Amino acid sequence: MIRYVQAILLALFLPAAAGFAQSPQAPVPNAPVPDAAQPAATGPTQPIIPAAPAVAAKAWILMDANTGAVITEHDADERMAPASLTKMMTGYVLSEAIRTGKVKWEDTVRITPNSWAQNPAFIGSSLMWVDINSDVSYRDLYYGLVISSGNDASVAIAEGLAGSHEAFADLMNQHAVRLGLKNTHFMNAHGLPDPQHYTTARDLATLSRAMIVDHPQDYAVYAQTHFSFNNIRQMNRNELLGEPGVDGIKTGHTEEAGFCLVSSALQGDMRLVAVVLGTASRSARTEESRKLLGYGFRFYETAVVLAPGASVAPVRVWGGTVDSVDLGVSRGIHVTVPRGRTADLKAMAVDLRMGVEAPVSAGQELGRVSVTLDDKEIISEPLVALKPVEAGGFFTRFWDSLVLFFLQLFGKA
Repeated sequence: MIRYVQAILLALFLPAAAGFAQSPQAPVPNAPVPDAAQPAATGPTQPIIPAAPAVAAKAWILMDANTGAVITEHDADERMAPASLTKMMTGYVLSEAIRTGKVKWEDTVRITPNSWAQNPAFIGSSLMWVDINSDVSYRDLYYGLVISSGNDASVAIAEGLAGSHEAFADLMNQHAVRLGLKNTHFMNAHGLPDPQHYTTARDLATLSRAMIVDHPQDYAVYAQTHFSFNNIRQMNRNELLGEPGVDGIKTGHTEEAGFCLVSSALQGDMRLVAVVLGTASRSARTEESRKLLGYGFRFYETAVVLAPGASVAPVRVWGGTVDSVDLGVSRGIHVTVPRGRTADLKAMAVDLRMGVEAPVSAGQELGRVSVTLDDKEIISEPLVALKPVEAGGFFTRFWDSLVLFFLQLFGKA
């Protein structure tokens, strides 16, 4: 009798269960995989990419802001003085304080002798010209920091948020650790020289990505060319603004740091960040940055492989309210490839679970997707359940447990 029941159960459920079983590797639907039925091209199969341009700077990096891929770099992990590029972190910390509700844009800061424009420490430096004992809003201070590169604005923000300039530097360093800036240490909010105040081209590119992604509305201020405060019209020193797609980010200069520029531009779906440190002049930092951005846009592109929430493959659910759950990626998959190579990308679902017992949580990892170019893996991301699946009723769970028992008994699950 037992063998008879086993035969019936296996005959009834093995074909259906096998239909849900996923192979360890399966092509992802709608991924940009070339059609093997098409005839081979008669010309070159790959575009020709020239070497990256020579850059007249001490260190530089060109990064795809969407993917984090580095297109070209030189001494990108060399610790260097950042000058006013420091203010990128000062602004980021303020944006975080606004986001978390610690302060509001309309809240004001009392200007002390430390943050007063006439502070002797600021002689010869960039300022937004705040008056002592005045109350200035965080919004105005942010504009003065970003557009005017005001050292007075930097100290006012530091004292307003942390009580003292020294405490704010500690706050900056905590954010640096959280963001993964491995070779960065801040001693102040403005970037005036200090032996223990340093960063790298790579860390500045990473910070730029965080600014753009975490606070896009605040980042938009970096694109503004001028700002007026105290009846003084002040100009943004980023001379790349106004060129195609350029919307930031920050200039810097001290005798120790040389002339520096962190720039970003968006063309189509591709955003690039270029960091150039230690050039010889204002014109040189502009020209070398323009050179890097032009190279990246001309010879590379950002390919969207999978959109967030798109279904990739189903997985069988045992004992649930439904029989299967769709898998996808929680965030979109973007990769950087030489221009013209998008069609050569291959996406493959790997390490898929053959089945999972209910309940299933949304976001539960049940496999991975691998993206390759020329058989080399570029990126691998988790495949997760796109929806939750609750446990089914008693009969559903009992019935599925019988089926699963026999499948496991015969090595089919």
